[in-house]
Amino acid sequence: MATRRERLARVLEERGVRHALVYGAERSGSGVAWLTGWPVTREAAVVFTPGERDVLFVRYHNHVPQAARLAPTADVRSGGGSVVAVAAGLLRGRGGAVGVIGPLGYRDAELLRDRVGDLHDLSDAYTRLRLVKSPEELSWVRKGAELTDRGVEALAGGARDGMDDHGLVALIEAGYRPLGGQSEVRYLGLTPMRAPRLSVPEQWACGRVLRTGDVLMCEVAASWWGYPGQLLRTFSVGEPPTRLFRDLHDVAEGVFDALRRLLRPGVHASELVEAGAAIDAAGFTIRDDLVHGYVGGYLPPVLRTPSSALGPVPDVTLEEGMTLVVQPNVVTEDERAGVQTGELLVVGPQGGERLHSFPQGLAVIG
Repeated sequence: MATRRERLARVLEERGVRHALVYGAERSGSGVAWLTGWPVTREAAVVFTPGERDVLFVRYHNHVPQAARLAPTADVRSGGGSVVAVAAGLLRGRGGAVGVIGPLGYRDAELLRDRVGDLHDLSDAYTRLRLVKSPEELSWVRKGAELTDRGVEALAGGARDGMDDHGLVALIEAGYRPLGGQSEVRYLGLTPMRAPRLSVPEQWACGRVLRTGDVLMCEVAASWWGYPGQLLRTFSVGEPPTRLFRDLHDVAEGVFDALRRLLRPGVHASELVEAGAAIDAAGFTIRDDLVHGYVGGYLPPVLRTPSSALGPVPDVTLEEGMTLVVQPNVVTEDERAGVQTGELLVVGPQGGERLHSFPQGLAVIG
């Protein structure tokens, strides 16, 4: 935590900024927790001034007692009706340029600008601070990966013909909730293998019912205090996978292995994109991103295959300690069928280090 404050102070000095307002709302805005330890609930804002004690404004008033326990180095105060308004009053009294980190809305930005003057966007600098994980952070990421594994294990062990996706989500959460895990992602896709009409998991359970002969796709991320794992797997239900799904998964596994070998310091993002070209060559495509940074946000580099690119390849070179999700989720060109396979990995000297213990492969369940 001390190192984070030092690094953020250097960013402010480089940008010619005296203070930072770190904002979060509706459990979004990772900077508040990163700096203070308080996971955002309804709304929170931190006034960070190098050399001064952080001031954390929390809304609602009844959330303040626990915030004071979880953020013991900060001066925790009630944010009243608007944490930005009270933070703006403090910043105005201190004087000097203000930088902003987090999802600050238009009205709040205008309010802050009216009271303290021009604002400096520090979100890009904050993102760079989150790219490489410290050993302490990685120990918590490993815990998040372990909790994620427990969720997928519960799904694979408990899914049965006749269960709907609400019940399947409950299975996943029952795997990690009793161990202190928090939900980040639990997306599911169910479709008949012989007449598929869904190629990627859905973000919201809608009452779909699982049947023998279905394929069940999942993307799960359980978190340990803001440090999640992420695991993507595909299962056939009650019988072996069809030829199409075996072919899709074989291509996906081959690309995953190639990408994992490339996750070494000094490798450029373009090399990862080139490895993804095997999906195009096999006559398939993707809907999801092929690779993306993770933990502390949806981080660079965000990559796709050559034929599915949505823009130029970012100029990013991998560094040891970066955490990336490798997910070659291969789908058919008509997007009626697809598979999920992949997981969170750490960039290391020998390639991507696995954080998850759940087995790879296309397994039969139920």
